[in-house]
Amino acid sequence: MNEPVLVLNGNYAPINICTTRRAMGLILIGKANLVMDGRGIVRTVSKTFPKPSIIRLHHVIKRPRPCVKLSKREIFRRDQFRCQYCGQLAKNLTVDHVLPQHLGGKSNWSNLVTACAACNHQKGGFTLKHSGLKLRKKPQQPPGSAVYLFRKYLNIYQEWEPYIQGW
Repeated sequence: MNEPVLVLNGNYAPINICTTRRAMGLILIGKANLVMDGRGIVRTVSKTFPKPSIIRLHHVIKRPRPCVKLSKREIFRRDQFRCQYCGQLAKNLTVDHVLPQHLGGKSNWSNLVTACAACNHQKGGFTLKHSGLKLRKKPQQPPGSAVYLFRKYLNIYQEWEPYIQGW
């Protein structure tokens, strides 16, 4: 009952992922309907229900455009787990401030990058100009698109792809 279920807004835009238990609750109280099943069945004492894979809310929920929250994990994900100075795919990655904090650098999307330990040590508390390192690409906030937000589920649940790729 803890498998992920894709939740679509009333206009079929993907808005969230919830558990099977939550999805079944929304269906049973009449706030959502089943779009796609195929994961088996849920048995109760008197009835049998198909396990949902995708549900759609009856009404369109107005909500702000989703944005990716700044976190260490999301910085690594944005930079594809590669050092932004040497391009190495390393195990001991760190987060580096392009403009060091002691020189006025902020902790935001455009100033934080993924760095391997060797490059982070080489850069130290210097700017890019003084350290001799160059960025492979300019850091920026990742898009809040459905493809970016739900990408990790697309490899497992291929039936979600038409609903996520369309937005």
